[in-house]
Amino acid sequence: MRLHLLAMDQAYRADGTPDAARTEFHVPNAYVFAAAAQPPDLFVPVMSIHPARKDAIQELEACAARGGRLLKWLPNAQAIDPADPRFDAFYRRMRELGVVLLTHAGEEKAVAVKDAQALGNPLKLRRPLDLDVTVIVAHCASLGKNADLDHPGKVARNFDLFLRLMEDPNYRGRLFGDLSAITQINRLPAPLQTLLARPDFDGRLLNGSDYPLPGVDLVIWTRRLVELRLISAAERKALNEVWKHNPLLFDFVLKRTLKDPGTGRRWPAELFQRSPESLPAQ
Repeated sequence: MRLHLLAMDQAYRADGTPDAARTEFHVPNAYVFAAAAQPPDLFVPVMSIHPARKDAIQELEACAARGGRLLKWLPNAQAIDPADPRFDAFYRRMRELGVVLLTHAGEEKAVAVKDAQALGNPLKLRRPLDLDVTVIVAHCASLGKNADLDHPGKVARNFDLFLRLMEDPNYRGRLFGDLSAITQINRLPAPLQTLLARPDFDGRLLNGSDYPLPGVDLVIWTRRLVELRLISAAERKALNEVWKHNPLLFDFVLKRTLKDPGTGRRWPAELFQRSPESLPAQ
């Protein structure tokens, strides 16, 4: 399985012009496609296109023509409202080209968001889903809270809003979650425990690393995973040794090792063999 290299588009204003003040960093599509082409057997380029760009659809078509199948968003940081009806034409072209949306949902902590956490509300993803776009929700929206758009005046955990979408039969086959960051200390324990206890979700989950964060010792507490009985003390010792040599491998082995403390169930091997390119996109 190859590694995915993610582009990161700039933030844009409603008039389609770049917003430098809201852009913390920018990784252009051209750079990612060029980097991935050097060892094409190792890397997959992932485009990032703000849908408010004046050339958004043209850039989408150009990246798809180069083999791009995935499009990455971080709405909170890029000032993207996934529920904005102005983006419907962009969504329709994504569907026609077979492009899958990989989007952050939930609270964002690593990148400045300038009071835009509401853009990470999972329920906003109903718009692309209702237009038949295949959507992968990064981190399974496992951090923070947002307005419950179905119940005005109420607030709910983003993870619970994600579960509401996953349990909607209308979105089966188009809505998926990725496991990146799911083991980080600030997201424990409920999301990880819940996903391990839901075998009905196994076919709709993909593995992701959120690299380079697995290499930051501060955010991965294997001791806490032992306390939660998700791994054993002996497994923790072995995993810590793996981390010293290869944090990316550690992230993979950790998720293969985790087990539901009540049933002993682990995530199946096929979950970790599932690639975003294999998902239905039309």
